[in-house]
Amino acid sequence: MKKRNNTWTIIRKEFARFFGDRQLVFTTVIMPGLLIYLIYSLMGVGIRNMETHGEQDVVTVRVENMPQSVAPLLASLDSSIVLVQQPVSQADIDALQDKEINAIAMRFPADFDALVANYDPTVGQPAPNVEIYYNSANNASDRVFTIMQTALNAYEDGMANRFDINRADEEGQTFNQASDDQVVGDILSKLLPMLIIMMLFSGVMAIAPSSIAGEKERGTIATLLVTPMRRNELALGKIVSLSCIALLSGISSFVGIALSLPNMIAAGDGIDIPFNYTTSDYVALLLVIFASVLVMASAINLLSALAKDVKNAGTMITPFMFIIMLAGLLPMFQTETVHSLVNYFIPFYNSIQTMADVFAHSLNWTALLITLGSNIVYTGIAIWGLTRMFNSEKVMFSK
Repeated sequence: MKKRNNTWTIIRKEFARFFGDRQLVFTTVIMPGLLIYLIYSLMGVGIRNMETHGEQDVVTVRVENMPQSVAPLLASLDSSIVLVQQPVSQADIDALQDKEINAIAMRFPADFDALVANYDPTVGQPAPNVEIYYNSANNASDRVFTIMQTALNAYEDGMANRFDINRADEEGQTFNQASDDQVVGDILSKLLPMLIIMMLFSGVMAIAPSSIAGEKERGTIATLLVTPMRRNELALGKIVSLSCIALLSGISSFVGIALSLPNMIAAGDGIDIPFNYTTSDYVALLLVIFASVLVMASAINLLSALAKDVKNAGTMITPFMFIIMLAGLLPMFQTETVHSLVNYFIPFYNSIQTMADVFAHSLNWTALLITLGSNIVYTGIAIWGLTRMFNSEKVMFSK
């Protein structure tokens, strides 16, 4: 008698189990390539936006003592540059510290053309100096500064280096008007929101999937459903209890952030960067963390209720995790400093954007209230949806 090939039998059985589960096929075969495509495409679009952002923004360039020899060159550089010939005051320079202002200021020495023509490097006197004041935290201002600097450098090379650009003649003189906290805040706003949201998600993920799916797997969900309580009370109890537990993770994350921020922005090497995060910033960050945990716990509870068991719940939650990761990546490629209030109605993204605003010192309290209010509304919707699921025998006792 021919011996039966048990290996082939096992292979067919495993293939049937795998390909018969459409969720498993999607998360294992389709989703990795799809997510890599989406993430890399998003990164590519973001990088292109960063490179091209501000190209159409009109930038006002105040020029003091515009030389006749340089005027045609500057006027031909870019259609978005508006040249205004007027004296540059200290107030004009100080105004550039506001990163919302698309402007730079240029100051040529009086009689620039004559000074350049008569400059003799062998005498030992400094070359005529062109001062260009800008704000590197403003993309348009930084872009036009680069254009101006490049054009003047090229003009200078054609004249055998007869003048300087942004030579600091006085101690402490600075031409970049972006403050240290603006630069550091811009960096933190692009990195920390994704790290925070993923830590919060990990805390919720550790306990939420087994909340309802575990009850279904153990068979104890039937006992809960026959107890003398309304289903909305059961749904509210599930979400609130899990949220409170998950909030411990949120509080831990908040404490870690609060304690680490002063060390994170320390420059070292004797350079002191002022620490400008206030109590209101911390309060706003804590409120956003709490609201984020509520929405996460609500969403995962809904998926847990739909799942057949804990393993199936984990499979269903995996795409949800990548959606949050995608949302966390967005601040890294954003170039705008002012955002539409519509963004703060989008679940999860609103929390990430608000945290980015806090770290960038650009918190809008109206946007914060929209974020908190919309997250509470989404939590209420989740409670309503979970109540409907508890009333459905098809959902609660599916196999």
